Amino acid sequence: MIDDHLVVDTPGDREIVLSRMFDAPARLVFAAFTRPELLVRWYGARGWRLVECQVDLRVGGPWRFVSQGPDGQLMGQSGHYRQIEPPHRLVYTELFDDQSYPGETVVDQEFTELAGRTTVTTTLRFATPGGRDTALRYPMARGVTESYIRLAGLLATTPGAEL
Repeated sequence: MIDDHLVVDTPGDREIVLSRMFDAPARLVFAAFTRPELLVRWYGARGWRLVECQVDLRVGGPWRFVSQGPDGQLMGQSGHYRQIEPPHRLVYTELFDDQSYPGETVVDQEFTELAGRTTVTTTLRFATPGGRDTALRYPMARGVTESYIRLAGLLATTPGAEL
């Protein structure tokens, strides 16, 4: 049985750590997080979809996502890649267009494979403790859970040769 439950932890006053296991090797999961043609198939909470997805996957390269919600509202976010170690690690900055807390967030994603299954551990490090607290008040865990359910479905139905 695969543990598909999202685990949320707050190890420090500026961090949120999200973790979930996927029934797929790290190279496939990493591809799903870095290839626009795959990201548009899973990224976003229920009712949301990517309408813009730009990825310049190189250190210093920019990325930008614009999601559209069920009522047509748009949410943009962007940043720059800091570290890329396929298929094990991805580090980048994140800033929302209409962000309600100060500063950039540093996102550190680790892809740990064991017996063909991959755990994705995402550490969000906010610029301030207040920024982290603000993010915790949003339905982030629900949105990530719904998004990861879509990702698990994509990984289950897409042959590895396609990724």
